[in-house]
Amino acid sequence: MPAILDITVSGRRVGGGVHLVVGAFVGDREASGALDARARKAVAHLLARGRFGGDEHERRDGELGPGTALTLFGLGRPSDLTSRKLRQFIERAVDAASGAGAARLAIAVPTHELAGGEAGGLRAARDAALATYRFDAYRAKKKRPALRGVALIAPPGGSAPAFRRGVEAGLAVAAGAVWARDLANTPPNVATPAWMAARAREGARRWRARIQVLGPPELRRRGMGGILAVGSGSQHPPRLVRIELGRGPRTVALVGKGVTFDTGGISIKPSSQMDEMKWDKCGAAAVLGILETLSRLDLPFKVRAYLPLAENMPDGAAYRPGDIVTLANGKTVEILNTDAEGRMILADALAWASSERPDALLEYSTLTGSCVVALGHTGAGLFSPDDELAGELLAAADETGERLWRLPLWEEFLDEMRGAHADLKNSGGRWGGASTAAAFLSQFVSGTARWAHLDIAGPAYVGESKEHRGATGYGVALTVAWLRRLASAARR
Repeated sequence: MPAILDITVSGRRVGGGVHLVVGAFVGDREASGALDARARKAVAHLLARGRFGGDEHERRDGELGPGTALTLFGLGRPSDLTSRKLRQFIERAVDAASGAGAARLAIAVPTHELAGGEAGGLRAARDAALATYRFDAYRAKKKRPALRGVALIAPPGGSAPAFRRGVEAGLAVAAGAVWARDLANTPPNVATPAWMAARAREGARRWRARIQVLGPPELRRRGMGGILAVGSGSQHPPRLVRIELGRGPRTVALVGKGVTFDTGGISIKPSSQMDEMKWDKCGAAAVLGILETLSRLDLPFKVRAYLPLAENMPDGAAYRPGDIVTLANGKTVEILNTDAEGRMILADALAWASSERPDALLEYSTLTGSCVVALGHTGAGLFSPDDELAGELLAAADETGERLWRLPLWEEFLDEMRGAHADLKNSGGRWGGASTAAAFLSQFVSGTARWAHLDIAGPAYVGESKEHRGATGYGVALTVAWLRRLASAARR
């Protein structure tokens, strides 16, 4: 497992040689209420200097004492603060300390209902740990940041023990998200289906979990024609991984799309930005990251994970437009577009997952460009026929800042996916592409009422920015928050 930044909880006193960062709201003159008298005096001086207003993105730099830097950031109005803005504040704090070459950073967590208690501690620790993430495994010279640790100063009040518990959980979430990012960022000449399956085996050993890895002979025996078809054009044969972790009265199934590279197959993609298709395995990476986090937490659930892994390549053995493929539940699919491959491998995995009768099933996939057109890179599309489950996931998304937006599963979308010469076709028309894809997947979750499809194509990775380019680990924090909420409700 990759290491993450050392995060601790500190008292009110700030020692020498530490870069202290404090946030202030508009009109705030008590921004440093959790600090000792010396630090409060320095913050008050900085607040008064230059008419600091507390507006978002406002910044002032000063000193707490010799060798101890002080930076003040504006937070805007308290009523406008969100978990996303809190994350941005933590990231700015880490950037300020890193830019100054500081070895240690202390962040005075602002006094706000979103920042205190267990949930606030979790957010602060997770965001601080992830703020320094860089994928440099393939660089000849690795740039090691000077920043070695962050001390979080909890906001004043009686919830310090809860804040500390949240920090511990936040570090577990960060560890899972970091591993998910590393897996997704690994280049396709390394991260083949067999390589991903080997990483899953390593994880299962670490977690003391049970694992099965199916290769082509067993996939054929089980009739999993979707995975076999998508992987047929590659020299790297497909795999389907099943992992079982934990115990409890309820079982949750997690399914993650793992296309290790997607050329589009015979229906080949344009060359522009095709390099980003190494991130078509972000769903599988997220599921493994979720398992890593859950192995560090004590939650009363049995979790089964299913990872369909394939590389979609064009060659003489590749599946073609016009082919008819039989999937694991016996349904047949007419291939109209070999670039609609994710739903083909997910269908086999979903059929297996639902046949084992979980109490709830979540599936994660970078499935459609249509969802990115609809929502941009700001959030994932949520599809579920279950209003209660959808509400639970939306609440967890609001808590973590991993945004979700519910999109429809109207029956007309399924009508669009009916095949002319088979039960289904794998590609609908131009319109409503995210919903037609979800409707296709709905045909492979028979017997599971509480299921949801998360189309994470937008937020799963950042492709444009050179500095922060890469996978985000989207889905780890959201899912863990959802499970923690369920566990908390069950204990009441």
